[in-house]
Amino acid sequence: MSSALQWFKSTYSSSEGGQCLEVALGPHAIHIRDSKNPTPTIQFTPTAWSAFVTAR
Repeated sequence: MSSALQWFKSTYSSSEGGQCLEVALGPHAIHIRDSKNPTPTIQFTPTAWSAFVTAR
């Protein structure tokens, strides 16, 4: 399923390359992957993702 997703680079990723986190929004999950090693991916429910990004 992850190959059909629209991936974008996280705004927190380094602009110098090499340390990029990519995110894709699915209908039931938020998908995360390392741009250098795209598999495996990690999936979060929207509720868990919201808790994660607001816990700074």
